[in-house]
Amino acid sequence: MKKIRIWDLPTRLFHWALALCVLGSFISVNVGGLYMQWHAYFGIAILGLILFRLIWGFVGTHYAKFSQFIKGPKAIKAYLQNPKNEAGHSPIAGLSVVVVLVFFGFQAILGLFTTDEIAFDGPLAKYISNEWVDIFSHLHQFNQFILIGIVVLHVGAIIFYKYIKRINLTQAMLTGDKDSQDMSVDEPISAKDDGNHQIKALVIFLMIASAFYYIFILRLGT
Repeated sequence: MKKIRIWDLPTRLFHWALALCVLGSFISVNVGGLYMQWHAYFGIAILGLILFRLIWGFVGTHYAKFSQFIKGPKAIKAYLQNPKNEAGHSPIAGLSVVVVLVFFGFQAILGLFTTDEIAFDGPLAKYISNEWVDIFSHLHQFNQFILIGIVVLHVGAIIFYKYIKRINLTQAMLTGDKDSQDMSVDEPISAKDDGNHQIKALVIFLMIASAFYYIFILRLGT
């Protein structure tokens, strides 16, 4: 049984950091009160993580690139007719990645303009009219149910793969490796998860973190 590196370290760190921030955001908004400030911090962190993933989707390693897993309708239809265990994301899994980035990114952006009508306003709410703040706030509240549905489907897919298809997706996202026997490809490409790529990812992350700190903390006082 041969192990193949599929998910590079930056992609794995993004995945688990996003999961933790989403969980923290969900808990803090339900606790409310002073924890709404933490809800804002988690939301800003989610936005920064998604921006990182968008950039990494173009400059990252083989399986992290959008060109590797974002497919058109024909490829998706062919996969549904003849499912294969891809080394990286399948066309359906690739579609789910896009859905996660779009809807969670949309939620984070909406949060910048919302209010809880008690003690908390998003950092950009003061720059738009009250009417638009109300619209964004209602969209922000409604979209949370879509996000919960996305999370449920994601967890359901993990359970299905583990117990029905006998493929442990969670372990692969922890270690970065997949068993060659779990792939339909004869000679899968191994991702170049080396120091050069990790330094590049770190530079991108630090640039985003610095920009967000300046904008949201120093300038807007979030």
